[in-house]
Amino acid sequence: MNSVTMSVQNLINFFIIAAGIGIIGLSLIQTRRAPIRQDVKKYFMTFMWMIMIYIVMHLVRQMIDGTPGQTQRVVIRTVTFLEFLASGFMSLMLCTMILYNALKDKGLKSHIRVLLIMTGIHVLLLIVSQFSSGMYYYFDENNTYHRGPLYLLSNVIPFLMMIQGMVLLIYHKKEFSKRVAVAYWIYLLSPIVAMLLQAVFPGVQFVILATVGAAVNMFAVVTGDMVQKYEAQKMESSRMETELSMATRIQADMLPNIFPAFPERPEFDIYASMTPAKEVGGDFYDYFLLDEDHLGIVMADVSGKGVPAALFMMASKILIQNYTLISRNPKEALEAANRQICQNNREEMFVTVWLGILEISTGKLTAANAGHEFPVLKMPGGKFELYRDRHGLVIGAMEMSKYKPYEIQLEPGSELFVYTDGVAEATNAKEELFGTDRMLDALNRSPSETPKEVLDAVQEAVAKFVDKAPQFDDLTMLCIHYRGAGAKVPAATGEESLE
Repeated sequence: MNSVTMSVQNLINFFIIAAGIGIIGLSLIQTRRAPIRQDVKKYFMTFMWMIMIYIVMHLVRQMIDGTPGQTQRVVIRTVTFLEFLASGFMSLMLCTMILYNALKDKGLKSHIRVLLIMTGIHVLLLIVSQFSSGMYYYFDENNTYHRGPLYLLSNVIPFLMMIQGMVLLIYHKKEFSKRVAVAYWIYLLSPIVAMLLQAVFPGVQFVILATVGAAVNMFAVVTGDMVQKYEAQKMESSRMETELSMATRIQADMLPNIFPAFPERPEFDIYASMTPAKEVGGDFYDYFLLDEDHLGIVMADVSGKGVPAALFMMASKILIQNYTLISRNPKEALEAANRQICQNNREEMFVTVWLGILEISTGKLTAANAGHEFPVLKMPGGKFELYRDRHGLVIGAMEMSKYKPYEIQLEPGSELFVYTDGVAEATNAKEELFGTDRMLDALNRSPSETPKEVLDAVQEAVAKFVDKAPQFDDLTMLCIHYRGAGAKVPAATGEESLE
């Protein structure tokens, strides 16, 4: 009767272990295909391999247990050591997973350090047991496995790790979804239930059955939860991309972008462009007629990048244009815009501005500079050179800031180029700046070009210099060619839009 019972138990154990190996194997395949982060995937792959090693080593030990021979003795001692070792690492990896979910980055390193110390002690004691006379386990002359007097000590550290996992689950329960918390609890408690069952039905490997079942359930729930979060993030990201794309179009529409800008005005030709470093940027340009004989020109750069800079940019653009139309004076327009911005600027953002008003009939340009880059001027027969005007304080810094106006007399054939610091500060992979010298070289390479071709030449020079390095700042430029009051309307070249 006893031999029949042993045969049934061995058969049950064989099926349990074989099923466990098969299930873990399928889980490894499923893990490889799961749409989860690569680091999480590697973690689960390692965890499943630990379970696989534990089960296989247990199976090998069962198969050669009680088989005499020196070779068999070496093998059974090795696989038993690996079985105990894998058991400890399984506890380590489970607690590590719970820690990451519970603590995120708060105090995580100190807890991981404690776990690693505990694991080190576990490994050290296993090594000592391997070379001692039966501390954890021993084998008789027939290579039959027996538990040693300190066998329970081999489970103390894995058990303490499990206790730590339980404490974390209780103390940080708000950090876990209900499904994930239940899956962790099943894995933590299932070995205890299995050991109770094994006490009632000795010989049947309920622990392996519980370990495999709980591990696979935990994997399915945790990865399922991650996939759901990933899909939700994907939808949110798609929504944000759509909104940013719309914001980009709205921002582009805020700037003049139809060229030729004033085809009915032969006295001048103007062209501008803006390439934001992100979907939306803080740079802006503007040009508008105050009346039939005065053209306003603006080049500005808002502090920061992205959506906050874009919002500040839109408010600044409207204020500067409105005050320019009201005062018809660059100095007064900048001072009025600055007062308005300083009154409602809790984020302490600022904007650098170059503002000019061109009297079209005479070529007289009146301008003021609020902390912006020097304009670049080319007189007839000359070359592009920096015009070192006097800078005032940036808009948004101090409410009572004052600005100094100045005048430039443009002769027919003169060109004015204004830009933001994204041009001069464009950086290549060696962290070298493009600089104003290279910018002037690009401007002077073909001095007879139209405003659009001037901007294209600078854009091409910057792109060639930067090469594959990422763009860190918005790139905004404007060029105006003054032909004079007696110029004729040039031949139509067709309408062009920056969009």
